[in-house]
Amino acid sequence: MKSRKVEPPDGGYGWVVVMSAFFTMGLTAAVLKNFGHFFIEIQNHFGVQASTTSWVTSTTIAMLHLGAPAASAMTLQFSQRVVIMLGGLLATLGMVLASLDLSLPWLYLTMGILQGTGLSFSWISANSMVSHYFVRWRPIAFAIASSGECVFAVMFSPFFKWLIDTYSWQGALLIIGGLQLNLCVCGALMRPLEKTTSPAQDTKDSLDATTLPEKRRTFFQCSLMRKPEFFLYILFAIFSAAGFFIPPLFLVPFASSLGMDKYWPAMILSVLALADLAGRLICGWIANMRLVRNLQLLTMVATLLGVVLLLLPISQNYWAVLVFASLYGFLFGCVVAIHVTAIVDIVTLEGFDSGLGLFMLLRSIGGFTGPPAAGWLVDYTNNYSVAFYLSGVCLIVSAAFVVLVDRLVHRRREAAEPQVYCAINQQEDWETAKAESDTVT
Repeated sequence: MKSRKVEPPDGGYGWVVVMSAFFTMGLTAAVLKNFGHFFIEIQNHFGVQASTTSWVTSTTIAMLHLGAPAASAMTLQFSQRVVIMLGGLLATLGMVLASLDLSLPWLYLTMGILQGTGLSFSWISANSMVSHYFVRWRPIAFAIASSGECVFAVMFSPFFKWLIDTYSWQGALLIIGGLQLNLCVCGALMRPLEKTTSPAQDTKDSLDATTLPEKRRTFFQCSLMRKPEFFLYILFAIFSAAGFFIPPLFLVPFASSLGMDKYWPAMILSVLALADLAGRLICGWIANMRLVRNLQLLTMVATLLGVVLLLLPISQNYWAVLVFASLYGFLFGCVVAIHVTAIVDIVTLEGFDSGLGLFMLLRSIGGFTGPPAAGWLVDYTNNYSVAFYLSGVCLIVSAAFVVLVDRLVHRRREAAEPQVYCAINQQEDWETAKAESDTVT
């Protein structure tokens, strides 16, 4: 029996999905961004070294990336709605159990493994749902959804500090766990789409799929790595991640090394967050105008981001650092706004869930190697500037891979378009002949 044809909203209930994803980003990535508020509290409570305490956050970040393939596979087996709600339950359970304060290894298990897995399930599935609900407005929809990370990060910073001062860090974890239970509400709002059954529509979807299949694939498509354009995009992910995670770690120490008061570097981070928000929204709007291809736009902003980081160390006063940090935040937001949606251009919507899982899993290589490499260079040279040089070079190299990806994808589409038009014409001729036959009979 054929399913009823349902066009993707590209609006309507799709904007409810976007707002649900907006809150999902805030309750996942923004919470993780503010884990630093608990660092000193946990370190002093257990009386351990900073490196030992850092394994709590490191484990969470690791599970956010390592859980991505499992999250993608589960969305293919079940639905994004189910996986987001499961992620909310795991994240809440992790925080509630962590508040029991049994031991430091207990925090590795709860705040690290359980919380990280929950964040991964919800974050991956929310991104997947937005991509499935939009075609024309996909860039701006994703930009709005991802901006929830910036908005909530700014709000959570003073709020988490107040919770710790008022209820202790254990009580703060319990309350945050309660907040993350709202991920189940966000998941409940993620209404799945049905499949279209028109052969012509199925042919067009091979280039730019727009609906969620009614029969879900029950396997994870590791074979995507055989596609040269996707393999090159994974290399972009690794090098760009190495560059992404370096500046936030060394920006404040660099500013402090210039003799700035301790409160000024904190102001720089606040301005950076606001610039990040502006970059996501503006770049999403530009991408939606279709002035250039998404991959071309990604190449430009990634290259500019690398250049800004190479120039940042020439700053010798607060205002110069503030200008370069603002540019960094803006361009970082631009990259974040389109680097996930570009996966659809490479593997089509049919392979997006598996592609996003592989993308997140393998980019963790850059995230885990970039900061230690930068730290080693800083220790060796006793100069924070080298960290920004390394970050800038990594991002420029990553942009070179995107150039190659864009050329391969563009050639593939040019070769496929005649076949698509031929199939559509054949389908239209068949429908016309059938209509004439029905009229005769």
